[in-house]
Amino acid sequence: MIIKIYNAYIIDPFTGTEGIADILIENGIISRLILKPSALNLQHEKKPSALNFQHDIIEIDARELYVFPGLIDMHTHLREPGYEYKETIRTGTLAAVKGGFTSVCCMANTNPVNDNPEVTYYILAKAKEEGSCDVYPVGAITKRLKGEELSEMAMLRQAGCIAFSDDGMPVMNAMIMRRALEYSKAVDAPIISHCEDLFLSENGAMNEGKLSFYMGLKGIPKAAEEVMVARDIILCKHFRSPLHIAHVSTKGSVELIKRAKQEGVPVTAETCPHYFTLTEEAVRDYNTNAKVNPPLRTEQDIEAIKEALIEGVIDVIATDHAPHSLDDKNTPFQEAANGISGLETALALSLKLVHNKVLTLRQLIEKFTLNPSKILKINKSGIKEKAEADLIVVDINREWTVKKDEFASMGKNTPFEGWKLKGKVLMTVKGKKVFKMWQEDK
Repeated sequence: MIIKIYNAYIIDPFTGTEGIADILIENGIISRLILKPSALNLQHEKKPSALNFQHDIIEIDARELYVFPGLIDMHTHLREPGYEYKETIRTGTLAAVKGGFTSVCCMANTNPVNDNPEVTYYILAKAKEEGSCDVYPVGAITKRLKGEELSEMAMLRQAGCIAFSDDGMPVMNAMIMRRALEYSKAVDAPIISHCEDLFLSENGAMNEGKLSFYMGLKGIPKAAEEVMVARDIILCKHFRSPLHIAHVSTKGSVELIKRAKQEGVPVTAETCPHYFTLTEEAVRDYNTNAKVNPPLRTEQDIEAIKEALIEGVIDVIATDHAPHSLDDKNTPFQEAANGISGLETALALSLKLVHNKVLTLRQLIEKFTLNPSKILKINKSGIKEKAEADLIVVDINREWTVKKDEFASMGKNTPFEGWKLKGKVLMTVKGKKVFKMWQEDK
């Protein structure tokens, strides 16, 4: 397979490359990368056919298109093993490449839980056999996610886990979390913390406030997240073990993380597109597709999260892709499962930050590529000669309508159904695997 990409605007945080270039890919390897001195040169060049898919040859004029390194999602739920009626490694990784992700980190809340090497080996073998992109397992902090006894973290690390998390459940016991941080430092893999005080959240269904009172639903106070963020930061500060805070949703959490970073605490953080796009108003009509944990918050929280993205207080944008069956969501709100199927909408939703001049395009791509690779110590080469082709071609201005029935993911649970978004992945290249979305309807 030969791929020729002409006149693409490359933004590659790994190599620092930014500018217009031609790229030649042969058998999954970037064999030539020719940077051009000025965009002005393009008007004098002979323009190749806009799009030419021949047998074993793809030729693209990428004028007005962008090429980025393949995105990394450090927070994905692939559901397999055990919940294949929600998602499989095959369908989840297809959704990933459709959304521009060439690497996904799958959480441990499978059945059985990924708290032993056998499950890790299964995930890696299945990903090698059926996956469309790189899959990096995240091992459980505690056995069966119970928060009572540490998993065999060294064995999980040796088996291939790149981080540890009980995501979906918090580690309520501070001593267990202390030990987890110490062991994770020893095996050189970070803890990804789901920050929630279960005594404060107490089976709540949405953000606590006037709207939850009006709707007659039990609310989850912001303090349920912030108390645990504070606790974990204190532990991180004392024991100097890398800590990553998952799915930040509140202004108070942002302030705690900002202060910790200023003090030199080795803490990083992520948020998700729904936390800077939607407020609690999205659940007003008991829309279970907008039910997530932590819950959607307020406009004030959205503004704080945007500011944290600008300042680098929040390092990463992750999807928290959480596919569910129709039955999981088609139930009374209080009983419905938490989660959004997010791999296929994450980039376009995040590009709104660029279109609205909140972030530069480079800043955004760093949060999807370089930053998660640094936190997780994933070795990525970027877009350069002799490196594996791991990149995406994107039209950041192409408009399209979210249609859940067209998702590659088995999870059709999205609150963005019918939304018109701007920014479309046209092609994903992962080594010798090429996924062309050019012909899809807008």
